[in-house]
Amino acid sequence: MSLKRNLFYSLIFSMLVLKCFSQSSTPVSVRMKNVGFTFTLNAKGVPQYAVSYSKNNAILPSSLGFKLDQNVSLTENFRLIKVDSVSVDETWKPVWGEVSQIRNHYKQLTVHLAQQGEKPILLDIVFRIFEDGVGFRYEFPAQQNLKSFIVKDEVTEFNMTGDHKTFWIPADFDSNEYKYTSSPLSQINAHKWDLISSGKIEVNIPDQYAVQTPLMMKSANGLYINIHEAALIDYSSMQLHVDRRNFKLTSSLVPDARGNKAYMRSPFKTPWRTIIVSDRATDILSSKMILNLNEPSKIENTSWIKPMKFMGVWWEMQVGRTSWNYTDQMDSLYLKGKYIPNGRHAANTENVKHYIDFAAKNGIEGLLVEGWNKGWEEWTDDKEEKFDFVTPYPDFDVQEISAYAKQNGVKMIMHNETGGGATSYERQMDTAFRFMNKYGYGSLKTGYVSGIIPRGEHHDGQWMVNHYIRSIEKAAQHHVTIDIHEPTRPTGLHRTYPNFLASEAGRGNEWNFFIDGNPPEHETILPFTRLIGGPMDYTPGVFKLRNYAPGAPDRQMHSTLAKQLALYVTMYSPLQMAADIPENYEPHMDAFKFIQDVAVDWDDTKVIAAEPGAYITIARKAKGKDDWFIGAITGEDKRKSTLSLDFLDKNKKYIATIYGDGKDADWKTNPESYEIKSVSVNRNSKLKLLLASGGGTAIHIKPIN
Repeated sequence: MSLKRNLFYSLIFSMLVLKCFSQSSTPVSVRMKNVGFTFTLNAKGVPQYAVSYSKNNAILPSSLGFKLDQNVSLTENFRLIKVDSVSVDETWKPVWGEVSQIRNHYKQLTVHLAQQGEKPILLDIVFRIFEDGVGFRYEFPAQQNLKSFIVKDEVTEFNMTGDHKTFWIPADFDSNEYKYTSSPLSQINAHKWDLISSGKIEVNIPDQYAVQTPLMMKSANGLYINIHEAALIDYSSMQLHVDRRNFKLTSSLVPDARGNKAYMRSPFKTPWRTIIVSDRATDILSSKMILNLNEPSKIENTSWIKPMKFMGVWWEMQVGRTSWNYTDQMDSLYLKGKYIPNGRHAANTENVKHYIDFAAKNGIEGLLVEGWNKGWEEWTDDKEEKFDFVTPYPDFDVQEISAYAKQNGVKMIMHNETGGGATSYERQMDTAFRFMNKYGYGSLKTGYVSGIIPRGEHHDGQWMVNHYIRSIEKAAQHHVTIDIHEPTRPTGLHRTYPNFLASEAGRGNEWNFFIDGNPPEHETILPFTRLIGGPMDYTPGVFKLRNYAPGAPDRQMHSTLAKQLALYVTMYSPLQMAADIPENYEPHMDAFKFIQDVAVDWDDTKVIAAEPGAYITIARKAKGKDDWFIGAITGEDKRKSTLSLDFLDKNKKYIATIYGDGKDADWKTNPESYEIKSVSVNRNSKLKLLLASGGGTAIHIKPIN
């Protein structure tokens, strides 16, 4: 749409909005295709909004407002000052992503309010109505009657139309790594699960009826509704309190050590509250609304930012074969001044070279090494100074390893685990990044296992939200990409900071070693929940699915081998790990070929079929190539489906290499059974897929020249 034409429609839209508000009791309504939006002030001056999809209500009239310090309540008694509106239709290109370009098309309504009284407080609410949902945020203009202030509560409501089927995890202030529960809203109980985070349940999950976002729901009449937030900066993350009787959700911000939710000064803009809605589950996964609500890249030169696949000296420690720490006898350090090695330390020069050799031979670009630096003996202790981020253990020759990796064309990935000691990490951050630059580390994985220091702060609170952003900005200054583990869940900030490649913030593949693992439906829920806000470092590609843990012979992955391959497509990330150890890949190098070939950056994505908790099928076109990759996964139930290839180019022939479950495959009894076959296909072809219980299919479609 031309700029002149766009401005014309914006003018017409503004005139209609102002006409609606000529009578204060008359609500204003805006529609973008199937999505309808209404704003009004009720008789008590309470700002309210509602959202519909087609002919169905999605969000019933819901109130907006705040409770501040000094007993200031910004919840009612507002009057309308004026309304501004604009229509935007533009296209932008991400540095990396699921598609090569993104359309940003919305109608924006800014409602300027003033609370009546002796000292009126000004509050603006900005609504953006998209074709797939609504985003809104609060803006506090610069004003005499409100300068520095504290948010005690944000009173944002989402009134649902019924007892929806809901996919949820507890609202833990310090962990997102819970199994998902599928239940009606009326049966939500955040104390159902044992506490995962370090601390006490009454401190970390004080609200028994609160859940984490992104929250995925399905109504009885077939609407899919997702609630989350976008552009979380300088604010506490939003969780949701559930009124189980009335099906009303209310924002619940993570507090700090004093119980306050956020410290602000006008002018100030909160993060966006997001509602994605459709009658098709595939539309939820295709939505780019959260990205569109974030600001464009702050990094001008992004040529150094490269997605990649990597391996790690990591899984062998997870399963207990080796250790992160160098010694098991701390007295040898504190009393004798010399480490006594335990003989199980994984991050040693010889072992790291072994991984480099395998990565170089098989075209894997990067290698992460955990446990290389001093401090792992005390990493979960409640002390501030745990790690030294530039001093390796005696058996890790950083100079020799860096030279060997460079010689073999492998990029080393730095690991900075903080053990929750954020203050210590901030003091050492400059030194740590200079160290990375010196030894050629262009990528970084950080971690925040254990309780946060400053004590009393939480992983998802305002202080830590700002800390994560400081680490991202510091990494960008040194041309380092970053992957953050144990942070708050992402909110689309990788548009603003494209060096922020991925994060964990969820129950990853590693949990298949811990306790009872991840149920087979877990990976069919995550794209509708955790991944809505950004890529996840899920660490797929484990090939030894049983008997991998010494001392735990009954433990196994809740997945087939073919599903582990399909996850590279269905679990989107520009940073994908081949998570297993080299020895476990060597018997299956025919299947490993898919990991070698699969792309990590894309020109196009087609969400072909999806149902949360049941199945997902996604096709993606590799960046700058004509190759397509398809991933299809299922939960506990076996699945038969017919896959149409009508997204392929006309008049082209292709070879499809299909990595599927074997006829006798089953995640419980025969998870490593798979079959590989190649067939000629074109856009008129249809492939019949048979997925085992907990299984999947991965497909590489390559044009015939």
